Amino acid sequence: MASSLVGRRLAACLLNISEAHRTDLVETVAKAALYDTEGVRREGATVLNIFNDQDYNRSVITIVANVDSLGDAVLSACEAACGLIDLSAHSGLHPCMGAVDLVPIYPLGEEVGADRCAQEARGVGASPYVMNCNVTIDTQDIAVGRGIAAAIRESTPGGLPGVQVLALPHEGAVEIACNVESVNGVAPSELTEGTPWPSFSIDGQPYCHAPAALITARVAELAGRHGVRAKGTALVGFTPHECRALAELAISQGISEFWKEQHRIRM
Repeated sequence: MASSLVGRRLAACLLNISEAHRTDLVETVAKAALYDTEGVRREGATVLNIFNDQDYNRSVITIVANVDSLGDAVLSACEAACGLIDLSAHSGLHPCMGAVDLVPIYPLGEEVGADRCAQEARGVGASPYVMNCNVTIDTQDIAVGRGIAAAIRESTPGGLPGVQVLALPHEGAVEIACNVESVNGVAPSELTEGTPWPSFSIDGQPYCHAPAALITARVAELAGRHGVRAKGTALVGFTPHECRALAELAISQGISEFWKEQHRIRM
């Protein structure tokens, strides 16, 4: 089928930029990935989602295209962001390294590997798929949040594989903000009971990542020890399977500005 052929060479960039308050500016950056300087649409490229976080003053733009053309789309978006965002006037609760804060490129199709993504990114930010899972706890005590973050991050004995964590003030509470990296191999048997880990393959190698349900349960358990409840969980972006399926749909139907149909997706 045409959609499966399209999908075989897809790659995604979850472009992080340091602006969320001016949504028109963020959309201009997204459109720069989709249209050249003459306003001509880039064939086979789509922006699936734009996630704006007002407290962090940070947006994540999900750009998907054939790996051979993704670099041009991402570079155009980065140039637009750097030209439009004034860091001297920037304020937000999330750490900020630049107008363009993070440019990771991930393989989606079976004909695309992490090495190919690294080549497209010239060695900057290519890796197996990463998603963000943010759990809000009902407290303003940042020390409680930092204790929970320390307990679940991968580097702590007993922590969750592939999970990198910050505790940040957010909307009058504390958010346990997790980067959930894909890990090579199968899920640890001691962590899979009742909660299957999403899995996929890259270049024939198995990968998996910690499920949002497990992260939420672990945060809720640790927060409960302090008499604090978990308020809710937000996933920023998609799982690899969801990202590819939506991209195949969008590209096959010629929908570049797909985020306008998806709005802000929080799963």
